[in-house]
Amino acid sequence: MSKSKGGSRRMFAGGNTPRGFFSYFDNILPQNRAKRIFILKGGPGTGKSTFMKDIGEALCSEGYDIEYFHCSSDPSSLDGIVIPEKGIGIIDGTAPHIVDPKNPGAVDEIVNLGMFWDGDRLARNRERILKTNAEISSLFQRAYRYLQAAYSLYRDNEVIFSRAMDHGKANVAISEITDKIFNGTGVSEKQGEQRHLFASAVTPDGLVNYLSTLVTTKEIIVLEGKPGTGTERLLERVRATAAERGFYTESFYCALNPEKLEHLIIPELDVSITTSNEAHHADVKATLKIDFNRFLDASVVQKYGEEIKFNQDGFEMLLNRAIATIKQAREKHDDLEKFYIPSMRFEEIRKCRDEILERILN
Repeated sequence: MSKSKGGSRRMFAGGNTPRGFFSYFDNILPQNRAKRIFILKGGPGTGKSTFMKDIGEALCSEGYDIEYFHCSSDPSSLDGIVIPEKGIGIIDGTAPHIVDPKNPGAVDEIVNLGMFWDGDRLARNRERILKTNAEISSLFQRAYRYLQAAYSLYRDNEVIFSRAMDHGKANVAISEITDKIFNGTGVSEKQGEQRHLFASAVTPDGLVNYLSTLVTTKEIIVLEGKPGTGTERLLERVRATAAERGFYTESFYCALNPEKLEHLIIPELDVSITTSNEAHHADVKATLKIDFNRFLDASVVQKYGEEIKFNQDGFEMLLNRAIATIKQAREKHDDLEKFYIPSMRFEEIRKCRDEILERILN
């Protein structure tokens, strides 16, 4: 009898943000949960993403659940995979998310794909590689400046909507929901562990999210609300209570503000809370919806209607410009890969991949 295929979850460990590239790579597979982390080193076009995809697909076919971590600068590529049942991860450890061993040999192991390239051939293209890398860096820096400008307008709308909020009524709703989620549970002597990642990202393909692969619990609470209405305050309250009561949580952050909580999963309680807005919404069936917009004073919102529209229009224009610039950077990255692909001994890389797959299975 053949094994049933394993499930998959998809997310981002890093993102293009107004603060530059922001990394939660340490949360892909925390050291205290890991038996082995393979760190791939090599250049663009050296087969790192294919290496991980092939191993992920093979293990999924063997019945193992797989977590896939996509690249925010090209969502079709992978930055990492995790096999939770095995406590094993494979991570792309190259820039801009450089990962080096924290516990070499005991947990971490470097897989150097640079062993399989023709260094002399690459050296002959040195000047063109340096020039292309510099162009890619310049494009990303420009994209981050556009995102900074976009976020400043988004932030102004946050302030306007926050001033229009009845925070007292919102606090009552937050307290009621928190009590409902944790009904029958008590404070634990053990602090609940937390994991921090992104469910969405600003990518060359636009705003991409994988919420439908993450928000799969029995109970799904969907939060709706304009920026500044306080949806993150509910999430933060619930997360703090979960930690106090010993529950493990997974936190997913805003692509534009990597410290603003947008989605929370508490696996042991089979509960998810997800924020639905213009930028993203989970294609899921909510068991409960909470609209924070009902706590807004419509007269205050109307008073600043012109400013709100100006900010929203400017935000969308600048965000789209940032996305277009990241797309240009991906095109330049594709050019860079053309120097490396002909220089690689892919048959030897496939042999290395198969050896690591065999080690994981055994």
